[in-house]
Amino acid sequence: MESSNTEEQKLLKAKKYVRQLKLFYIHFAGYLVVLALLLYNLYIVEGEYKNNIISLNLSILVLWTVAIVLHAWKVFKERKVFKKSWEDKKIASYLKKDDAEETKIWK
Repeated sequence: MESSNTEEQKLLKAKKYVRQLKLFYIHFAGYLVVLALLLYNLYIVEGEYKNNIISLNLSILVLWTVAIVLHAWKVFKERKVFKKSWEDKKIASYLKKDDAEETKIWK
């Protein structure tokens, strides 16, 4: 009975993570679209209010970039690029390679 409860909790945790990841990807896609539009706007802006428009666009870019970085931190904070198991595999691979090189050397 207890194992089915833990399996159910793992499933709920996995679904929650996938939902967070999906929302992050949607947020990031929207960020890229708006970034492209704002950069194009910076390129074509002219007129009396040019400085105001540029400062508004740049402030939007900075604030949204901070928001996207914070969102990414929240979603990916538990995922590590170099996990302990990866380190152990690389050490074992290096030791195996080192042993193979030692046997090839003529003594």
